[in-house]
Amino acid sequence: MDTPLLRTDIQEFINTSMQGNFTKIALMKNPFPDVKWNDILNQIASKAKAKDKLPTWYAHKCIIYPSKISIEQTSSEIAAKYKASLISGVTLIDLTGGFGIDDYFFAQHFNKVVHCEINEGLSAIVNHNFHILNQRNIECYEGDSLDILKKIDQKWSWIYIDPSRRSDVKGKVFMLKDCLPNVPNLLDIYFEYSDNILIKTAPILDITSGLTELKHVKNIHIVAIDNEVKELLWEIENGFSDTTTLNAVSISKNETTVFSVKHSDVYADEKSEYAMPSEFLYEPNAAMMKTGAFESIGIHYGICKLHQHSHLYTSDEKISFPGRKFAIKNILHFDKTEMKKHLEGKKCNISVRNFPVTVEELRKKWKLKDGGDLYCFFTTNLNNEKIVLLCEKI
Repeated sequence: MDTPLLRTDIQEFINTSMQGNFTKIALMKNPFPDVKWNDILNQIASKAKAKDKLPTWYAHKCIIYPSKISIEQTSSEIAAKYKASLISGVTLIDLTGGFGIDDYFFAQHFNKVVHCEINEGLSAIVNHNFHILNQRNIECYEGDSLDILKKIDQKWSWIYIDPSRRSDVKGKVFMLKDCLPNVPNLLDIYFEYSDNILIKTAPILDITSGLTELKHVKNIHIVAIDNEVKELLWEIENGFSDTTTLNAVSISKNETTVFSVKHSDVYADEKSEYAMPSEFLYEPNAAMMKTGAFESIGIHYGICKLHQHSHLYTSDEKISFPGRKFAIKNILHFDKTEMKKHLEGKKCNISVRNFPVTVEELRKKWKLKDGGDLYCFFTTNLNNEKIVLLCEKI
């Protein structure tokens, strides 16, 4: 790639500046007057962002980075590795290539991957980086992905799409039809080129809404990293007509857990058992919460819900559970006497579930300090009584 950013002196400056104060560096005089200072600053900022998110890229010399915002929006290596583990085959075409993180990991499960990117500059950067990373089974095409799909004109094992929301769309409701490419409109055309399609969307997309817009959805993977939902993966198989499976995937440093449920079970008549708080308390992880399968969680794990809308669970005996687990040490009625006696002025971690008062209001009124080993859940029980559960994390 022909860019002065790859010069040895500039690369050394970028690497050295990683340890410095970015604000001070940005204000200094450009030591390379023949190169745009903003281009150099962007490499420093973007590489700093990549250190934890993209360690493979960060570890290699002479990688060129796109804008800092592109790094922020791209998949992390952790998410990309999980995504790539779901599918395999001979060929895959990525219609929305971006910085190419996903394709790098897809290429380890396919004989050939094609990366389509409409931005000429970004396409050149990605092509350069794949050569630096010695990933030789990826071909980069610059241009409109639908044109490329028609031009190559072959049947693919998989099509991968990460649609982005159009900038002219207003409002809070996120719909696939408001994205580029417009997958719902183009789905039948895509099926001419592959029977298997994987779509990545932002977690803000409502699952039921997405199922209404799409068809033949076999699986939806709700991917959370360190208990924050990062992306939804929609696995589509041409002709699939059975019930969609929701897979709540929670990835942490120590383990990966998966809770699976049929989407139809989310709205089934079968209910979890309900009970007053017992010995142990369970809070589902973020991916499980996104499924909306609150009754199914209780049924699957044999634990009882505290209230229809509280989404907290209890049991007499400790169980293995993919979420936070607590031992209940005390149960208070939420009233002035109990609060003054047991909690006022104390240090604790506060959570509010199905409760009319906010965390901030509780902290202010009862002079509660944040932190410590005490976990307090302000919630509602099955008798619609406002209670406080004083817990210890296990």
